[in-house]
Amino acid sequence: MNRHPLYYLIQNSTLMSSLAKNYGTPLYIYSEKRLLANLDRLNNALKTNFNKYHICYALKANSNPALITKMKNHLTSLGADCSSPGELHAAKLGGIDHHECIYTGNYESQEDLQAAYNSGCHINLDDINSFHRLTKIGIPDEISFRLNPGFGKGTFSQIITGGENAKFGVPDYDIVNAYRTAKNAGVKRFGIQCMTGSGILDPDYFSALIKDILKNTNVIHQELGIRMDYISLGGGFGIPYQDGETPLDFDRVFKKVGDVFNAHFKKDAKPSFWVEPGKSVVGDTGLLLTKVTGIKKSYKTFIGLDAGMETLMRPALYGAYHRIYKVGVPDAKSTNMVDITGRICENTDRLAVDRLFPKVSEGDLIAIMDTGAYGYAMAHQFNTRPRPAEVLINGDQSCLIRERETIQDIFRTCDV
Repeated sequence: MNRHPLYYLIQNSTLMSSLAKNYGTPLYIYSEKRLLANLDRLNNALKTNFNKYHICYALKANSNPALITKMKNHLTSLGADCSSPGELHAAKLGGIDHHECIYTGNYESQEDLQAAYNSGCHINLDDINSFHRLTKIGIPDEISFRLNPGFGKGTFSQIITGGENAKFGVPDYDIVNAYRTAKNAGVKRFGIQCMTGSGILDPDYFSALIKDILKNTNVIHQELGIRMDYISLGGGFGIPYQDGETPLDFDRVFKKVGDVFNAHFKKDAKPSFWVEPGKSVVGDTGLLLTKVTGIKKSYKTFIGLDAGMETLMRPALYGAYHRIYKVGVPDAKSTNMVDITGRICENTDRLAVDRLFPKVSEGDLIAIMDTGAYGYAMAHQFNTRPRPAEVLINGDQSCLIRERETIQDIFRTCDV
């Protein structure tokens, strides 16, 4: 059986208990070793298959500056994919210059566009109207548009970002008009980006997607004479959240994508190939350490934790599955059918539903796996519950990379 990459941590009850004692629970814990190994695995696959490439880590997955700094120091060419002025700021804090960033907003305000324009980053627009709003600020030398190819893929319908129901991107029937508008306005250089969904584990999907992107760049070139400086496949590279799921083989994925890409530009100067990974880099590097606060026998059996939907939003938001283990005995026999919940006054506050789980007692430590991406990033303060702390571990060494929020912090900006 393939063990989870952080299995060794949840098996170590002494370490987990020490972290809980020193930093409290709920607590986000990240493995530096796994984080950098994921980055190497991706970079090596790209290096093998592309002459020119650029990795823009998607800060929406996890924008903690300490993690960004670790990655940037390890891979100095690393850029960032940002979707807000706040993420541009986080990139800078993590040591990534804005000229290494791509900014992809949607339905941007003038303030959003002004921040992107002032930063000097690569601007990737979601809509032709976004370009019209941008021209009120200035005409950049370079622009990219986000292509919606009319199809998408993702673990859940809510995270499919391409196709007729997606709110993102310029539809393929209008993509030439977008570039014509920008070229006529005086833009000199161009890129194209396409992100059609998240959590994809199908290794053949990405080569099919690059074929469609290249089909559209052909039409743009034929109609307007535009050659792209860079072509971004976006992100969407998934990780296994359940036992039995096969991890993406980056060597296989980018061999197939590279074969298509390199053959297409065999006689022409090749643009740079860009990717914007988030979950695949940071997702399985994190776990959420939490404590049993109560056990209730009702029409169902409930295990209550000190972490709920305010700490980890994904299960309540779209029914996401996370592996959950009893710390110290992750292989303990699961004999009880339970719902695992937090302390929030919402019936959707479930981290697991109808899950077979071992016997637990109040005070036991529980580990929720694969929370490095869209864990803390989606944490919120509903019921006026402060957000948790974050810790980075390297071997038996731990470092606090975000202090636990306090109730006083929540009200710091209120005028009472």
